[in-house]
Amino acid sequence: MKKIVFTAGILIFSSVFLETAVAAEYTSNGAVTFEADDSITKPVDPTDPEKPVEPIDPTDPDGPNPGTAGPLSIDFASSFQFGNQKITSETMDYYANLQEFSSGSRGPNYVQVTDKRGTQEGWSLSVVQNGQFKTAENDVLEGASLSISSGKTTSVTDMLYAPTVTEAHTFVPDSEVNLVNAPEGKGMGTWIYKFGADETEGATAVKLNVPGRSVKLAKEYRTTLTWKLKNVPETE
Repeated sequence: MKKIVFTAGILIFSSVFLETAVAAEYTSNGAVTFEADDSITKPVDPTDPEKPVEPIDPTDPDGPNPGTAGPLSIDFASSFQFGNQKITSETMDYYANLQEFSSGSRGPNYVQVTDKRGTQEGWSLSVVQNGQFKTAENDVLEGASLSISSGKTTSVTDMLYAPTVTEAHTFVPDSEVNLVNAPEGKGMGTWIYKFGADETEGATAVKLNVPGRSVKLAKEYRTTLTWKLKNVPETE
């Protein structure tokens, strides 16, 4: 009796297998096309680039300038506020305040660049300090020296595509310098060039050195920085 039941099971299985055999095949398609994005990319947190933020400009109550439009853009660049300092005849180092956000959080000062061209051509970012620190009446803060340090890059994009950044630099007024370079095949997506990995390191990463011999009036001194994004990488 057991042998008969076992044999019947084999016959039933074979019948089902034959009924589900492929009778025909047909191929359909799946497709997606990407195109360059001209919209403005909003700033993100320099320590958590997946988190959108609203940066505060410590030098302008109206807020920071909006990011540039286009598929290759400068989305944000921190302004450096060195605060109120006592007049002294000693040579002093002053450090820029950390970048603050409308949420109340803080982070290192930074510059944000986005490449949404979809061409993998690469790009480069340079900057120029437009003259020495001056008062509104053009009184010059002689010998003042602005510098950055602990330069790093971060992104939500795989770091395999990270651009090369300058870790430290001392500005020479009216002299343009390239600080970030994304060679061909790198720099796609949104990238943060930050001065310091976090709040602790960022607290001393942007420095203003003022010689003791400099004449200091009881006024505010200012300069501007112009960041320039070029659509090709820098070549030696």
